[in-house]
Amino acid sequence: MATATAGEVLFARYAYPPNELGYCGPADADAVLDVAAAAAGGMGERVQAFDGAVAYLEAIAAAAGLPPLDPRVVEAYWVGNELLDRVDPAQFAKDIRVRFARETGANWEVLAGGLPAVAHHSFQVFTVYPWVGLLGRGATDTAGGPALHILDRCRIRDGTVLAVEGDDVLVRSRPLTWSGRELGLGEPVEERARWAQAGRSLLAAVTPGDVVSLHWDWVCDRLTPEQRDELERRTTDQLALTNATAPAGGA
Repeated sequence: MATATAGEVLFARYAYPPNELGYCGPADADAVLDVAAAAAGGMGERVQAFDGAVAYLEAIAAAAGLPPLDPRVVEAYWVGNELLDRVDPAQFAKDIRVRFARETGANWEVLAGGLPAVAHHSFQVFTVYPWVGLLGRGATDTAGGPALHILDRCRIRDGTVLAVEGDDVLVRSRPLTWSGRELGLGEPVEERARWAQAGRSLLAAVTPGDVVSLHWDWVCDRLTPEQRDELERRTTDQLALTNATAPAGGA
């Protein structure tokens, strides 16, 4: 069996959690876990099934002069790094609007707000996907309803490992909040996440004190202080972009 490249492994680590849930990617999610857990097989054509992510990888890669699955390109999309600053915001906004023109509920109004669109996963979550427009429905305005939970799980977030309990970890992270008019990040809370399943894991080991990235209910990677700061900065910038046109109470 072929050995996956470093970029394929990194991509699979972040792509597997929503793929497992059936939200995106190929039907054989177990094969994606194989790539992430054992660097086995490679992504091959499977990566094309993640059509949302591919559009961003291609934009970052073209601006950087690198292959779409280069580790730096993959890191830029999921976490963030300086390669994002090489992508022309105006051209990216134009291209991504054409690419996802049929996406129901996309908030294209943010592109007229004066703040730059950035080819980061958070842009897909908060602008292209419909959940921001559904905030507050089925709940009090400040509860955010199911949409807030989905936005919080779908975004890449950082957390600090407090304890390892079998295949689970207890982590402290800042949750997404909704005031009824704006999105923000709350005070740190404790949550549970998976780092392994049936003997396979996205990381070789996790220990208390590790700063990690999370996607849905999985620990995806260990973050350096610089990566954590980059992820927090890109998230904060995207929230500012989103809040410029966020619907009051889901109206």
